[in-house]
Amino acid sequence: MVKDQNTVCFRTMHLKEKVRHTLDSYLSVGGYGQWKRVLNERPDPATLIEELKLSALRGRGGAGFPTGLKWSFMPRSAPGQKYIVCNSDEGEPGTCKDRDILRWNPHQLIEGMAIAGYCIGATVGYNYIRGEFYEPIARFDEALGEAYAAGLLGRDLLGSGVDFDLYTHLGAGAYICGEETALLESIEGKKGQPRFKPPFPAQAGLYGQPTTINNTESLASVPVILEKGGQWFLDQGRPNNGGPKLFSVTGHVNAPNNFEVPLGTPFWELLEMAGGVKDGKALKAVIPGGSSVPVVPGNIMMNTDMDYDSIAKAGSMLGSGAVIVIAEGTCMVRVLANLAHFYAHESCGQCTPCREGTGWLSRVLHRILHGHGRPSDLDLLDNVAGRIGGRTICALGDAAAMPVQSFLQHYRHEFEHLIEHGRPMEQAA
Repeated sequence: MVKDQNTVCFRTMHLKEKVRHTLDSYLSVGGYGQWKRVLNERPDPATLIEELKLSALRGRGGAGFPTGLKWSFMPRSAPGQKYIVCNSDEGEPGTCKDRDILRWNPHQLIEGMAIAGYCIGATVGYNYIRGEFYEPIARFDEALGEAYAAGLLGRDLLGSGVDFDLYTHLGAGAYICGEETALLESIEGKKGQPRFKPPFPAQAGLYGQPTTINNTESLASVPVILEKGGQWFLDQGRPNNGGPKLFSVTGHVNAPNNFEVPLGTPFWELLEMAGGVKDGKALKAVIPGGSSVPVVPGNIMMNTDMDYDSIAKAGSMLGSGAVIVIAEGTCMVRVLANLAHFYAHESCGQCTPCREGTGWLSRVLHRILHGHGRPSDLDLLDNVAGRIGGRTICALGDAAAMPVQSFLQHYRHEFEHLIEHGRPMEQAA
């Protein structure tokens, strides 16, 4: 669903036809026009990267790093093979946008990856897709076949002398492989564990070669940015927050869905698009960027806009754009215990603070939830979370710690009540 058809990036996602994922549908809305222009005109890659910088496209996978700046880190003149890699793992709880791009807009992602390959000097690309995405995988592979058959992928494309081959690589459902270096390890056939940095992937990435890694939505945004211009994309959002963005709105709403709206859209408008809070209940809280970001009380969120800077001022992060809505009457101890269990399960075990600390958090929270908590447990939870965050190779440790600290900050009274009375506040007589 979309707020304004004039501001969309993912045009075939909004078509009504059942075959909107096909090459014919994509061509009908101007698809591959920018890739053909690149092949015919061979523009200076630096010019294209500057246009991307102007657009203020920030990474749509969670970190929000400027995409054009990331591309400029690639040493184009370095000898040897270079790679462009797309992160379609999408394992963040609450996030379900990238799989819809694969399902309904696979050709736009292919075009974006091809253009990215040209800009950074890579002739080979990999799309790393979560292995459980059966239909999206089939759609993307079908689109790859169509693109090769049409001469849009392969060697000496359209007689330009440009080569670009693109491959699908399936993951095995490990949340940790959403971290870019763990993803590279997985492609290489190794255990999916993050690498120490530096060196960064732009210097030594896939198979030890210079590599650029971007999120699905980031790469799929590129063709429209080059078609309409970086300034157009920037104008759809706000300074430093360019463009429209996909938001996955789930939880206690009447019409959960993916929505494409300009960055800077007020949260209350997005909530309204999702049908409002389920069963007419009041809004209690929102996790605005996927399960790993700090929770925001509902009254604060209702006065917050959906862009990176506004949500940061509200004390959280835009992350992947996964908006989890929590209604009044929900036990926040139960919500946090569920999240902690997930992160304890998904820790790869490489770093001691994360391997041991996530387990501690989960066990203490479940003990509290089942009526066996102690008053000292709340300080213990805060202490353990503080000893995980910032002390691990990758950000999974931070992802486990930040929800604990924010839940205790805003809803400590619920934890105290459950410890004292052995039951959630919602069950109190």
